Amino acid sequence: MTISDTDNQALSPAAPAMTFYGKMLTFSRLQLSTNDLSAIETQLAGMLSNKTSNIPVIIDSDIEQDLAGLVTLLWSWGLQPIGVITGLLDSQARAQQLAIFPAEGKRIERMLPSKKSVPPVNQAAVDNRAEKPSDNSISAAANNEAAEATTATKQSAEALLSAEHITSLIYDQMLRSGQTLNHVGGDLILTNSVNSGAEAITDNSLHVYGRAQGRLVAGATGDRDARIFCQVFNPSLVSVAGTYCLRDNLPENVIDKPVQVRFIEGQGLVFTIMDNA
Repeated sequence: MTISDTDNQALSPAAPAMTFYGKMLTFSRLQLSTNDLSAIETQLAGMLSNKTSNIPVIIDSDIEQDLAGLVTLLWSWGLQPIGVITGLLDSQARAQQLAIFPAEGKRIERMLPSKKSVPPVNQAAVDNRAEKPSDNSISAAANNEAAEATTATKQSAEALLSAEHITSLIYDQMLRSGQTLNHVGGDLILTNSVNSGAEAITDNSLHVYGRAQGRLVAGATGDRDARIFCQVFNPSLVSVAGTYCLRDNLPENVIDKPVQVRFIEGQGLVFTIMDNA
């Protein structure tokens, strides 16, 4: 979890050397179906009217590329390659110190603030069930059932351990203009309001129980199952898994209502008024 307050930085007697916080930026995704640089340049010439567009782009390719040559070509046409979608180009990207972004629908490896212990499986009890002396009434089907019970118990424990890794954050204070609250590793739950000019960002789902203004971001590392829940919905920007919508483009009927926002493939962001009746 990271929270920054740009309003109070000037008052700090010893300002930190740097501040780490989230900002929504717009990138274009350049999806390549060939590694022929001449063919790529020919298409760029037909698409771009000048070489000073300065558009940041992310390279997405399922074909092995000469990444150094491709980056040089893109820069020569005024595009600014900042990274690649993870895959075949990962090693070249690291060598050139380019960013590596997760594939769609995938999360970056989480930073786990804590690791809770899970009660161990009672292996002795399971073993006793599986190794009980057989008699004429015990069939092969019963032995198979015992083995399946052992596997199911172990799988349940593993699932519980995975669930325990998710650590949600509850934040009780108002998020004021200029502040950014950034949580990685679980849901972000705000019991107060998010003011205009503030940011609430999480890689899971976002819940706001006060008035939700400012910038609201869920699924920040690509989780398309993430959602946003607001009691009073009126943000300047809302985003789920990288798909965003600005205030001017929000449906008017959802403004100041209790709203759920989610991403649906083929539809983009879907806004649903939550009926409390």
